[in-house]
Amino acid sequence: MGELEELKLYYDYKSPYAFLAVEPALALPDRYRVYIRWRPFQLRIKGKGQRSVYSEWKARYSYMDARRWANRRGGFKIMGPLKVYDTTPALIGGLFAEREGFFPEYTKEAFARFFERRLELDLVGEVAALVTECGGDSKAYLAYAADEGLQELEASIDEAHEDEVFGVPIFVLRGEKFWGHDRIPLLEERMTELGLRG
Repeated sequence: MGELEELKLYYDYKSPYAFLAVEPALALPDRYRVYIRWRPFQLRIKGKGQRSVYSEWKARYSYMDARRWANRRGGFKIMGPLKVYDTTPALIGGLFAEREGFFPEYTKEAFARFFERRLELDLVGEVAALVTECGGDSKAYLAYAADEGLQELEASIDEAHEDEVFGVPIFVLRGEKFWGHDRIPLLEERMTELGLRG
């Protein structure tokens, strides 16, 4: 059957489109000979009053559009955030959850709770509580978040710059980028062309 191919996926928990990509992405290794290398990437978003009226319109449209896609998959909630988030604690939580073996549970909950306005992604205490709920050790997470986790997040962002990542979700397969949850069918076509169908 051969070795599994690396498929990178850059994500940020404050992106509604990355939220839409999670479930389909988690299912890809069931159908293709790939393993997903989840790479956290901090989106830098300007707040209200710091961006043009066009950017404001685009932001409103993006949430409406994301809700439209969510409705096609059962109607899960995607509420717009009330402020601009530094998602460092949550992204480090993702790295920790991956290392400790509970990434799918943590990631699905982090996205869902954030877009239901039940989780503050920038508060390390709330992220630590989620880690515990998902079966992790919150004290180990806090120690990791204060040192090694920061370094690993910075390394992931440096890697994103090498890959010329400009947003999320971005899948990278053999250097080719696929931006957006709605590009997953194109990604699947490419994986089939490369003989990666399972």
